Amino acid sequence: MSSVSRKVFVAGGSKALGSAILRAFAAAGQAGFAGVGDSEPDLRDQQAVDAFFEAERPDWVVYAAGKAGGIGLNRRAPADLILDNLLCATHVIHAAQRFGAQKLLYLASSCVYPKDAAQPIRENSMYSGPLEPTNLAYASAKLAGLELCRAMRQQFGVDFNIAVPTNYFGPGDDFSPENSHVVGALMARMRSARAVGDPELSIWGTGKARREFLYVDDVAHAAVFLMQGHSWDGPLNIGSGSAVSIAELSQMLKEITGYAGQLTYDVTKPDGMPVKVLDSSRLAGLGWAPRVDFAQGLRLTYDWYLNQK
Repeated sequence: MSSVSRKVFVAGGSKALGSAILRAFAAAGQAGFAGVGDSEPDLRDQQAVDAFFEAERPDWVVYAAGKAGGIGLNRRAPADLILDNLLCATHVIHAAQRFGAQKLLYLASSCVYPKDAAQPIRENSMYSGPLEPTNLAYASAKLAGLELCRAMRQQFGVDFNIAVPTNYFGPGDDFSPENSHVVGALMARMRSARAVGDPELSIWGTGKARREFLYVDDVAHAAVFLMQGHSWDGPLNIGSGSAVSIAELSQMLKEITGYAGQLTYDVTKPDGMPVKVLDSSRLAGLGWAPRVDFAQGLRLTYDWYLNQK
């Protein structure tokens, strides 16, 4: 089926990753889309999702939906996170199967892997130990969606696939203090601290935790690459293979934002997983590699953030 006649639905298309996937599909020549902008149904409403799928009959579905946030949101609203993600994934995956979607990609989260998994984390590490307690509710919901996808593939023979992106950041991110992930949160806080002349900025944890980050357009490029001609069993990691500590990230963001104050670390707050890096060698073996350097991605993200302000 050509990109002209094929119809693609990106669930969560208004979010950072979903909008990047729409851009990547358009850049690859995809012409037909369903559910863009206000025409995307409320994914928490089964009747609305079913009516949408029945009317639009998308050929390809990429699932990038569901509520997400950093450690603060995971501690404050675990019930909201698990409910939102369970409802959205269940409704979309089930409707895609019932209404004849030819291919689906479910984008999970790296928090589906055990807290103490060997680093870098290989796909076969899943279920080898307990999850990180600070995001247990969210991770459980993402695992449920992952297993629903795998079960649909097993029972109905549908081309439903699972990928696990590493921590991503970029244009469209949430920069609010309540819901943001670490890159967006630190950018916004440093900009604010610089504006008011705060001499000191406190950061959660020890600063020693190491994280892998990938620019959102690279995750989107990987998703489109996988949809175009690849099919596989089980999860497939999407990452860069390299990591920085939170302290190193903070220093990089100091330079980018121009914040001149002192950084301190609140060791009474949790670090989360001590190290989290994905082994993405299987994806690399298919011929994919990131395009955007980490430091360049941070600068692009901050420029986008300033333009929004």
